[in-house]
Amino acid sequence: MAEAADFQGMSPAPARRWLRRTASLLLGAPLLAGLLGGPTAPAAQAAGTAKAPTGSSTVAVSLDTLSPSAPVKGDTLTVSGTLTNNGRETISRANVDLRVGPKLSGRTAIDNAAKRTGYVPGVDPAPLGGKYTVKTANLRPGLSQDFELSVPVSKLPLDDAGVYQLGVSLSGRTARAPYDRVLGLQRTFLPWQPKESNGKTKLTYLWPLISSAHVSAETGSDEQQTPVFANDDLAAELAPGGRLEQLVSLGRSLPVTWVIDPDLLATVDAMTKNYRIKVGDTTVAGEDQDVAKQWLTALGTAVQDGKVIALPFADPDLASIAHRGKSVSGTLSHLQTATEVADMTVETILHVTPSTDFAWPVEGAVDPSIVDVATSAGAHNVIARSDSLAETGSLPYTPTAARPIGGGTTAVVADYRLSTAFRGDMSHAGDSTLAVQKFLAQTLAITEQDPEKQRSIVVAPQRTPSASQAQTMADALHALIDERWTQPLDLTAAAEEKPDAGATTKVPRSSQYPKKLRGQEIPTQAFQDIRTTKDSLNSFQVILTHPDRVVTPFGNAINRSMSTSWRGRPLEAQRYRDAVRTYLRSLTSEVQLIAKSDVTLSGRSATIPVTVQNKLVQGVDNLVLRLTSENATRLKLNDDGPVAEQPVRIAGGHSQSVKFDAAANVNGQVQVTARLFTEDGTPYGEEMTFTVKVSEVTPTVLLVIAGGLLLLVLAGIRMYTHRKRTIASDTTEDNGGEPEQPSDPTPDTGPESGDPSGTGEKVDR
Repeated sequence: MAEAADFQGMSPAPARRWLRRTASLLLGAPLLAGLLGGPTAPAAQAAGTAKAPTGSSTVAVSLDTLSPSAPVKGDTLTVSGTLTNNGRETISRANVDLRVGPKLSGRTAIDNAAKRTGYVPGVDPAPLGGKYTVKTANLRPGLSQDFELSVPVSKLPLDDAGVYQLGVSLSGRTARAPYDRVLGLQRTFLPWQPKESNGKTKLTYLWPLISSAHVSAETGSDEQQTPVFANDDLAAELAPGGRLEQLVSLGRSLPVTWVIDPDLLATVDAMTKNYRIKVGDTTVAGEDQDVAKQWLTALGTAVQDGKVIALPFADPDLASIAHRGKSVSGTLSHLQTATEVADMTVETILHVTPSTDFAWPVEGAVDPSIVDVATSAGAHNVIARSDSLAETGSLPYTPTAARPIGGGTTAVVADYRLSTAFRGDMSHAGDSTLAVQKFLAQTLAITEQDPEKQRSIVVAPQRTPSASQAQTMADALHALIDERWTQPLDLTAAAEEKPDAGATTKVPRSSQYPKKLRGQEIPTQAFQDIRTTKDSLNSFQVILTHPDRVVTPFGNAINRSMSTSWRGRPLEAQRYRDAVRTYLRSLTSEVQLIAKSDVTLSGRSATIPVTVQNKLVQGVDNLVLRLTSENATRLKLNDDGPVAEQPVRIAGGHSQSVKFDAAANVNGQVQVTARLFTEDGTPYGEEMTFTVKVSEVTPTVLLVIAGGLLLLVLAGIRMYTHRKRTIASDTTEDNGGEPEQPSDPTPDTGPESGDPSGTGEKVDR
């Protein structure tokens, strides 16, 4: 049936005829579909499921501008926008009207009014009419046209201060309904506070400068350690019109508290110098140094007179750590390190001293374990949200944000309605205008709850607002700049405000943590992977002569692995962690043992060399090379037994041959294992095994040698006997034929040595 408004201005008879014609058409439609449908009827039905809007939804009314957003006496209210005919008939004799009133009583009434759709006579206010009605041309189906109307505020039915309904409607006629009726309507709110309130609401607005991880763990081997970026996305955010550029340029003129991830500052600062961008398996030079410098300069100017809150480095996911990472050893230590680095980073780059005393869980959702994790990192203030720390009492007003929750910790409870006011697509002017007016209406409604009781309210918007969202937030804050019912307050001061006695201070149980948020958390396996990477880093850094070249980039990468920005992007998070771990593994493998062939000992003792290679740019130290013989009876090392050790120190890009003395007792083969260890006994790298073959002098060889010696002896004896006979013959002749008795002559050959033969080695001598 048609809406009641459809029959205004019609006599009963035409109305009955119109209903009969409509009924006939409706009854005849199935028959016509049956005659024409045939085999293609289902497709035709599927294609025609979308029905054209009818009644007061026929025309979409977009309120693109409403100025001023919060008028005062003497102002002229101007509303402009767009009308779009989504119906199937041309609209004629169309009029655009402004409808104001009645005053809404409280925040819930504002919520209910925002949810309403369609026009209801008697509920929706009547149009101002008269000369404030704007006539428009015929509006054909699917087409749009702009409108603008202006009304002096004095002509609006505004009485006491408060929030009033404001509607813009389009009335007109169609061929099927040739009478005036409302065919389009858009509602919004008009805050009316003609003079300053006695008890202004203290408003704290957080202005977040947070981004995702852009820098990898990889750096160049040059002296400057040129950073390598995973992508070039950050440059677009910093460029004019980009998200981060807009946040800085808009925020500099607003009374906000800057909430900054120090990782973003460090990343942009790295971009001001030489940097590389990863493209496939190679890297290319980054070219946006000027963009980075301009952004940092603008930010430095913007924050000089403002309050800066520094989150822990890389904005770690506190809820994920509390629910899934706390059980993995070492996780909490990363959080403490991230907090320590935060202060130094902000002060070094922006030359301001930040506050590091605040923790900001995702969506302000808290439970006892999240609070414990936040405070373990040194925070005494936790930014919660009122949908998590909900009011359970009967306070007739929105309480002050600060709440003591025990243990010296304060929960700064952000208002849920205000904090979520600018979500969604704000790139359309109509959506942006509605969001601004609703935000202003809610802030005035808070003040109107108890004008004599001044309270402190905190707004914590989405962590990474888009450029259009930032522009909309700025529009709303500019509308409050005259401080008629609010006044700005920074977050540190808000945390110190006196809390309301009846406000909720009980932190909800872990079972009450939102399931949707829990499902987005970093998994436990990720924290185990992070621990493995950290353990490898610890083992690696102790052997380096300049460990800071590795500890700093990898420490930051580990912190980035726990970032809140990975929520909703599990595959990207996994790839980032894997890339960090893989790159660290590739560096540690640059210090390695060179594969060794089998060694043959041709004597009882020899020297066994083992080569250690260092492909790193920097030198390595504090390493020990351990050689182990599996059979000490057969082969001893350094006369110590089965194990021998030698210290290792190698300059960057060099190799070192480490020599071990070996002594063989029995012939045969012995397996020898070589492995590097750090000085504290932690294994480093892979072990290497090779075979030592012991080959002493054999019995056959001894027989051959003995035979040779025997022949030499016999030859010597023969020569000696012959010589002796010759001498004896000569003597006999000289002595009258009596032989002389000589003393024993000195032998011509030395005595036979019983020492083993000299050492020998066929490999790596």
